[in-house]
Amino acid sequence: MADMGVFRDVVLAWAAGGSGELARELAGRVGVRVVVLLEGPSDAAAVSALAARRGRDLAAEGVCVLPMGGAMSVGRFVQLLGPPGLGLRLVGLCDEAEFSFYARGLERAGAAREGFFVCVADLEDELIRALGTDRVAELVEAEGDLRALQTFLRQPAQQGRTSRQQLRRFLGTKKGRKIHYGRVLVEALDLDRVPAPLDGLLASL
Repeated sequence: MADMGVFRDVVLAWAAGGSGELARELAGRVGVRVVVLLEGPSDAAAVSALAARRGRDLAAEGVCVLPMGGAMSVGRFVQLLGPPGLGLRLVGLCDEAEFSFYARGLERAGAAREGFFVCVADLEDELIRALGTDRVAELVEAEGDLRALQTFLRQPAQQGRTSRQQLRRFLGTKKGRKIHYGRVLVEALDLDRVPAPLDGLLASL
């Protein structure tokens, strides 16, 4: 039986130039009602972790969490999945610096901006601010990355940056680290201190 993961993979292949026939078929068969457009897999890890903490099964609710591979891809996905394509409801997260890509893509497709939430820098920065830098450093140590962080902080490029900026940069220095900490940071949050963009996104689903 087809599941939400299969639908997501088919949509990604469609966006890369494949046929949309299977995506149309699967959307109905799987019961897709909403697609969450995210810049990358670390955002998807955070969204999935928060949903799990709140006892929600997004796939069972007809929600497809879809990392697009970068903000500049949003126009393509909105065309395929929004009003010109499958006609699904679209929501998502974006960084403030990339909001213009989202605004143009949504406008061209005749899709609503409602349900798209903006992070000031990015979601990692929102999570670090919510937890506090001391708590994030504790989590880095608990995950076995303290030595790597200490080495990173000795780099000349990190001098003069705030602790929050340093931690945000650190999370992106190794492949897979942002994805891992997207889950770890969300799991460490007090549920009444979830960053507003992430909280608003989940509430909109």
